[in-house]
Amino acid sequence: MNLGFFGGTFDPIHLGHIALARAAQERYQLHQVHFVPANVPPHRGQTTATFAQRYAMIALATREEKGFVPSLLEAPREELPEAKSGKAKPAANYTIDTIRYWKKSLKKSDRIFLLIGIDAFRDIAKWREAEALLRECEFIVASRPGFSLADVATALPESLRPKAAVTKPFAKHPAMGDLVLPGVTIHLLDGVQQPASSTAIRAALAGKKGVGRLLDPVVAEYVRKVGLYKGGS
Repeated sequence: MNLGFFGGTFDPIHLGHIALARAAQERYQLHQVHFVPANVPPHRGQTTATFAQRYAMIALATREEKGFVPSLLEAPREELPEAKSGKAKPAANYTIDTIRYWKKSLKKSDRIFLLIGIDAFRDIAKWREAEALLRECEFIVASRPGFSLADVATALPESLRPKAAVTKPFAKHPAMGDLVLPGVTIHLLDGVQQPASSTAIRAALAGKKGVGRLLDPVVAEYVRKVGLYKGGS
């Protein structure tokens, strides 16, 4: 079974996320796409909406999408006694740990495809155990104009990065197709329109601006009823 892993804060989930997941599902024949909201994202540490609120928004946004699965893989869990007492902060969620944990419940024949935008992928070498993560699953990177195969190749951890002589010709090729190297398989997904970022949506909502073209109407109604993002972030 081909399984998509789409991690992030989803604070909030927007139509760009759905467009990426739909395109990846169709092009790479993904039987399921699991949306995995992080409880404590390593790069941000604090979200505006709670985990429960972000999970609820994912459930609403994917309610009519076949094969889209809201995931609790990174849901808050009871920590050690000192954490329960408030003396320790919850541990950050690292993708490599989640993927390894998830694989324990999957069949050996299952293939995991990690969905990510090209801007986020440019920092992949900074992720925890990046080399191991790239071996554990295939990557589907949502590309956009202005990026080349060289940009993708040079973003890899140094141990997986091709030599400069090999990478140089890639600069003439747009980030399209597949990039297969020892220890890493990257599928470049072009033509996906991502109309907004969650950061921009939070700012718009804080300023009482309309976001009707950016959010699923049911998600927008949930945000209004709960009163999310009024103070910005």
